[in-house]
Amino acid sequence: MTDLQQQAHALSFGPVAEQYAAARPTYPAELFDELERLAGRPLAGADVVDVGAGTGIATRLLAARGARVLAVEPSGGMAARLRAVSPEIPVVKGVGDDLPCHDGSADLVTYAQAFHWTDPERSVPEALRVLRPGGALALWWNVKDDAEDWIADQQQRLGRALPSYHAYRSTPQDLAGPLGAHGLRVETARLHWARRVTVESHLADLESRSYVAVLPPEQRAPVLAAERDALLAAHPDGVLNEPYVLDLFVARTAA
Repeated sequence: MTDLQQQAHALSFGPVAEQYAAARPTYPAELFDELERLAGRPLAGADVVDVGAGTGIATRLLAARGARVLAVEPSGGMAARLRAVSPEIPVVKGVGDDLPCHDGSADLVTYAQAFHWTDPERSVPEALRVLRPGGALALWWNVKDDAEDWIADQQQRLGRALPSYHAYRSTPQDLAGPLGAHGLRVETARLHWARRVTVESHLADLESRSYVAVLPPEQRAPVLAAERDALLAAHPDGVLNEPYVLDLFVARTAA
């Protein structure tokens, strides 16, 4: 993907903020248990900078664990939705490559489904600048599990239909270079979980994905209609069991 295409995808979320907030999956409580374990500290009382916060799905869960969370979000549409739902959480405009935060002001810098929108050569030093000694950079991705046949079938259909279709799933090897260059050792945890959703909710989630959101309406509509037909043919009751693989990566700084 070119830089211009990457920018177009990154900017596509604002217009679909409502679908994003309504249909994107949440995160299981076990994620935050693992985050605390790997970070070596509780979330309660921690100062957290949640980068690429979107509509606040992870932000609210971090705050519910007792963290003091600052949400950083570049999209005005997404930030407006976050403020509307959670007015008590401070939100600032910014990106991971240039964080609007003071040096040594955070115990944790988190990226929920967002680190791939950054340039690690800039975003990693920025996170380290903002972190206090002994702080941690935490990244996670929540990806539909293609071990489930219907999800694998859908991925094949979307790969054929959408020029920029992609499914992110980073590995420690992917992150070893940008994090290792700064002397950081990555620890990981993998979780499996699932949710039950209607076909229509699943399609709203799909519509909030950048590879669909960047399409003009006349191209988007037939893709979604074809998916509806395929899903209802396989699931006549209109209900889907969506399994997920959730990969967490945590890099702690020296105390």
